[in-house]
Amino acid sequence: MLARTKTNQPDVQDTVPFYHPSGDECEVFERAFQLKLPLLLKGPTGCGKTRFVSHMAARLGLPLNTVSCHDDLAAADLTGRYLLKGGETIWADGPLTKAVRNGGICYLDEVVEARKDVTVVIHPLTDDRRILPLDRTGETLDAPDDFMLIVSYNPGYQNILKSLKPSTRQRFLALEFDFPPAHAETRIVASESGLDEDKSSLLVRLAAKLRDLKGQDLEEGVSTRLLVYCASLIADGMDINRAIEVAIIEPLADDRDVKTSLKDIVQAVVG
Repeated sequence: MLARTKTNQPDVQDTVPFYHPSGDECEVFERAFQLKLPLLLKGPTGCGKTRFVSHMAARLGLPLNTVSCHDDLAAADLTGRYLLKGGETIWADGPLTKAVRNGGICYLDEVVEARKDVTVVIHPLTDDRRILPLDRTGETLDAPDDFMLIVSYNPGYQNILKSLKPSTRQRFLALEFDFPPAHAETRIVASESGLDEDKSSLLVRLAAKLRDLKGQDLEEGVSTRLLVYCASLIADGMDINRAIEVAIIEPLADDRDVKTSLKDIVQAVVG
C-alpha cells in the first residue's frame, strides 16, 4: 500500500517512493495538478512511468487509484455497477468514480489496451467541464480541485487497432519517458536492489548493449524494472550469470537462437 503523506510535513521525503528525475517532469506534474489539467505519460515498458506517478502522489499527499488496463476492461469497470448484496441491489463505485467523489489521482496504465468506451467516459473529465456522468445512477459528478486524471501508454506497441486517437491525445498534457541515462539508471538499480554501484553499473552497461537489439532480434529492450529484479537476485547471493538468465534473458526472448545471441553479449560484457 502506498504511503500517504501531507505536503506540510517536513519529513515528507522519508515516505515518498524513490524516483530519480531525468528532467523537469516533477515540476510539470505539479503544475498540471495545480491547474487541474490531465496528464499523459508515454514511454516503453518498465522505464519508470508508474513509479513516477506513485512518487508524485505521495509527494503531494494524494490518494492513488491505479488501474492496469486490459482487453476486457470496459467503462463500467471504471465507473461502477449495481451488485447484489444481502438480497438487495446496491451501487458500487469503480476506481474512477471513487477518485472523482473523494479526490486524488486516477491512473489508467496502458490505456490503449482498454475497450473504446473507456475513452468516451474519460473525455468529459479532460476538458473544462471536469465532470463524470453516471448514466446508471442518473448522477453527474463534478471533479473536486484535488482530482487528477493520468493515463499512460507505450507508443512502441501501437498499431492500427490499438492506438490513442489524436482527438484523445490532444486532451492531455504529455510527458515522454525513456530509460534513464547510465549514471542515473545505475543509482536507481543500486538504490532499489541494495547491490553495490560497481555491479549495478555493469548491469546497466549490459542493458545498453541489449537495447541496441530492439527492433532486430528483440521486440522491446530490457527494462529498468528487470535490471532491478536481476540486481536484487545478485544482492541476495545468486550467481550473476544465473541471475541475468532468469531476470533478463528468459523474460526477453523465447527463441533459442535469440537467447544464444543474448548470452554471447552477456559473456562479452560480464565474462
